[in-house]
Amino acid sequence: MPERQRIAAYGVCLDETGRLLLARAAPWLTLRGRWFLPGGGVDHGEHPTDALRREIEEESGLTVVLGPLLDVLSDVRVIPDGTSLHTVRMIFRVASWSGTLRAELEGTTDAIAWFSKSELAALPLAHYVEEVVAKFL
Repeated sequence: MPERQRIAAYGVCLDETGRLLLARAAPWLTLRGRWFLPGGGVDHGEHPTDALRREIEEESGLTVVLGPLLDVLSDVRVIPDGTSLHTVRMIFRVASWSGTLRAELEGTTDAIAWFSKSELAALPLAHYVEEVVAKFL
């Protein structure tokens, strides 16, 4: 079985009322329709915090100031092409943000929105987001 590893950074970004910012996977992805924390893959040679600021800006239009590292998550799953994918996710708190929220154009996400804790229960969340919500919200 082929193996692949992915390193990614994600942000826990809350608005002034405590709503969590989530992005939805675009229709062409295997996780299509699932909601996840804004963020994504760390490019070769890129610092994880630089990657996270870049990804959040791409997916949401927001400029962020990062807070502390909250957690590091690791999981292995077999993706549709038969590859065993090991993903290491660094989860950071977003200390502050500025800008106007907007959806990503022609990227890996097709929507971005704020959700209250009660609204999260009705959403198809990525598995790691469920873990983050249980630990930190």
